[in-house]
Amino acid sequence: MKKALFTLMLLFAAGMAANAQRFALIDMEYILKNIPAYERANEQLNQSSAKWQAEVEKIADEAQTMYKNYQSESVFLSEEQKTQKEEEIIAKEKEAAELRRQYFGPEGELFKQRESLMRPIQDDIYNAVKEIAEQKGYAVVTDRASAASIIFASPSIDISDEVLAKMGYAN
Repeated sequence: MKKALFTLMLLFAAGMAANAQRFALIDMEYILKNIPAYERANEQLNQSSAKWQAEVEKIADEAQTMYKNYQSESVFLSEEQKTQKEEEIIAKEKEAAELRRQYFGPEGELFKQRESLMRPIQDDIYNAVKEIAEQKGYAVVTDRASAASIIFASPSIDISDEVLAKMGYAN
């Protein structure tokens, strides 16, 4: 009987400890929208992207123009001239594809620039969230902006404004 009562008390205590875990939410979109450095970084990325896209499109347009000219002139060209023109067109298309990969590929310039501009902001947010979580004893802090499975969450557990204040962006 004493063992059963002790086991029951132990299970009750474990259940209470599990219930005592605290949770909080942040809204990363809201936080980022309220950080001026993020907006500046985004604008800089958009400008770079537009500039690089224009370069790629210029070369692709040149290849397209070369191809149209080739089609209209092909009846007047010898086989050797046709082969030479085709190779020039292919080389221009490859140049455009290589430039696109260099700028927009998985390890391209845009990725590197985004990493260098956004990493410090993300690190600051992470550190602020971590400090608040440690101070207030939160076991889990979830981003409501990326957690599609959250149907409802009480606004009382949203610590986004606290994170902004911790980073020096009072709202």
